[in-house]
Amino acid sequence: MTSSAPAPASRTRSTASPGPSVLLARAATPGEVPPGLRRRLIDCWIVVTNAGGAAGFPFPPVGEAEVAPVLDRLLARLAPDGHRLITATAGGALAGWVVLGRDQDPLVAHWGTVHHLQTHPDFRGRGIGTALMRELHRVARDELGLDHLRLAARGGECLESFYSALGWHETGRWPNALRLRPDDTRDEVLMRYDCGSAG
Repeated sequence: MTSSAPAPASRTRSTASPGPSVLLARAATPGEVPPGLRRRLIDCWIVVTNAGGAAGFPFPPVGEAEVAPVLDRLLARLAPDGHRLITATAGGALAGWVVLGRDQDPLVAHWGTVHHLQTHPDFRGRGIGTALMRELHRVARDELGLDHLRLAARGGECLESFYSALGWHETGRWPNALRLRPDDTRDEVLMRYDCGSAG
């Protein structure tokens, strides 16, 4: 998944003020994700999922056997004109990450999709998720030239409020689409962001 001499990911200081020691970085190719970062991405995803986070694995607990192959497929899709990985590091530790996807089909190439936004439980409440999303908005607009973004969120997690505060709008939902347990069925919430907005 990585080259023998990976290039450093692009780095920018956060503009969302989650703390002076938070560094945002982007990767646009698999070679920009060295083995150490891959390891930290896997570990973060496992911890977030097993703490109840809605990050793509709805049936915890999970371990490396489940998470590593899915992460490797995500990393394999990284491309300068397509998928981007955005990470947040605080004090040398991975605090969170998100993937911005872009379909290469010309019919829908003006849209992007947000995948797997997550903040490590040790860094919750510090604005990491907000910083990641604002950087994702900037990358979508300024680097990929996207017009709109979309995502699907698990209902019942207050995620609609989080995204709404960043300029996203609910466009609909699939009622009772997600069955986590026999007694726990949730809506799938569909949301949209216009890249010309300021959120």
